Amino acid sequence: MDRVHLPLSPFDPTAGTLVFAPERNEEGYWVGCPGVRHDGEQFWLTYRQRRPRGAEAERGWRCAVAKSKDGLHFTDVWQVRKHELMTSSMERFCLLPRPGGGYRLYICYVDPADNRWRIDALEATEPERFDIRAATPVLTAASTGTEGVKDPYVLQTGPVFHLFASYAAARHGLGPEAHATGDVFNVGVTTHPTGYATSLDGACFDWHGTALEVGTGWDRYQARLNSIVPVCGGYIGFYDGSAGKHENYEERCGIAISSNLSRWRSLSTTKPWVVSPNGSGSVRYVDAIILEQEWWIYYEMTRPDGAHELRLVRLPSS
Repeated sequence: MDRVHLPLSPFDPTAGTLVFAPERNEEGYWVGCPGVRHDGEQFWLTYRQRRPRGAEAERGWRCAVAKSKDGLHFTDVWQVRKHELMTSSMERFCLLPRPGGGYRLYICYVDPADNRWRIDALEATEPERFDIRAATPVLTAASTGTEGVKDPYVLQTGPVFHLFASYAAARHGLGPEAHATGDVFNVGVTTHPTGYATSLDGACFDWHGTALEVGTGWDRYQARLNSIVPVCGGYIGFYDGSAGKHENYEERCGIAISSNLSRWRSLSTTKPWVVSPNGSGSVRYVDAIILEQEWWIYYEMTRPDGAHELRLVRLPSS
């Protein structure tokens, strides 16, 4: 793992170009959770919109799939609103080409049956054709032995699909009151490492437990791996860290490395890798690809007014 080469320096998030702005210029209105793919011809982006608790259609109320030729100007091709899942909130989605053709979309939302986060999947020949009524289970609290699982990131190497997800660690004596708000990640009763699962078909996954542990300092409450890029000697990953529930929605970005995808080590043990100069300093859900010898880095960032927006920064690849 120590042979992994890190070919990237911290970037200035304020230097990025705006991709999507929030609905309102107010705290609690966010657009972000980006997930990006490039298929050789165009960019595909998944993203989420959120409103404050107490607002109309509060929390994560809308998720979408969008496409673009230039990676900056996106047009929605599909969307889902939370009432279609009868859920209190949705968060990050992940789009992946399906072997043999078509697409699979991994979604996460609060299960209305038990108020725990879960991950499902949709399949279609084109992203425009996803049908939320055809969602099938991928990972749940029960199947992983956790208090909830969300924010999937999936990549394929050879015949193997690797799924990384934030999870709420099980804790003895934890009662249903921990899930009363529909978001155990925001109540401070347990920690939230990154879990790891594998599959040979992209649909049925085996859960292997923790891939990236929480740290001991700024990331001692959460360490959520968001995206992975192959580099010389292995892989680098961008992860969201927080020190407690007070930072649950305002995480900052760290860097981790791995030689085999199943186990990760943070390189950001003492401080975050990238922070915003605004408000909480949050830079989260960093997703990166290398295209034509450039890093294309998409991220959600806190603004001075407390809202979150989705930005893109492009950096030379060494």
